[in-house]
Amino acid sequence: MEFTPILIAVAIVAGLGLLLGLGLAVASIVMAVPVDKKAEEIRECLPGANCGACGFSGCDGYAAALSKGVTKNTTLCAPGGNDVSQEIARIAGLEAGTVKPMAAVVLCQGIKSNCDTKMVYQGIESCKMAKQLFGGPKECIYGCIGYGDCVKACPYDAIHICDGVARINPLACRACKQCVKACPNSLIKMMPLHETKAAVLCANKDKGAVTRKECKTGCIGCMKCVKTCEFDAIKVENFCAKIDATKCTGCGKCAEGCPTNAIQLITLN
Repeated sequence: MEFTPILIAVAIVAGLGLLLGLGLAVASIVMAVPVDKKAEEIRECLPGANCGACGFSGCDGYAAALSKGVTKNTTLCAPGGNDVSQEIARIAGLEAGTVKPMAAVVLCQGIKSNCDTKMVYQGIESCKMAKQLFGGPKECIYGCIGYGDCVKACPYDAIHICDGVARINPLACRACKQCVKACPNSLIKMMPLHETKAAVLCANKDKGAVTRKECKTGCIGCMKCVKTCEFDAIKVENFCAKIDATKCTGCGKCAEGCPTNAIQLITLN
């Protein structure tokens, strides 16, 4: 049989393909990454929000940390709640902790009737972008800007803009904290569900006389709430009251005495 140049070329290419295929097969065996089956099983029971609320790099990171013993805390997945905590404990052979249900709250009452606008903003509808221009279009530069960065960040459709201020449905919120990260004014805080707590719905840091001009319901730092509270739960910093939820009993005396209604009793149900 006479070998033509074409047959020789085909044979060479086929031989090279066979050698390369064998090389890849050997490499895949030698360089194979061991599969962590426990981590994979834990990952499957996580909700897949990849929010990072657990403190790790998403669901994969949390699953790997549990599997390797980096953490034994089964309660770090807030979106998954107690069901996920118990499932993790079963897979990892750990004791299941109890997840305290939480929901996000926007600490601002700067609706249009309470807070005037100082300019007409025309640009990208983003709180972060609008803030770059004189602190945003509202008189109060510390309040909710109202362009919905938190709305876009929420994977559970729990947030909507109502009269210029973001409002969160506590029953739809899964405490993933994506909205907390998205708010450029750091107005969104986590509060416990099914508990009554007092909250200062303001973050204004101006002196009282200036705050009164900016918002009807702004905290003026008058200290009345501090004097009223019997549990040392309230401090005034930078002319704005702050409430320690761990000390607050929900008695409501601070809210009753607040002259601007900046403090409200909140029950998330």
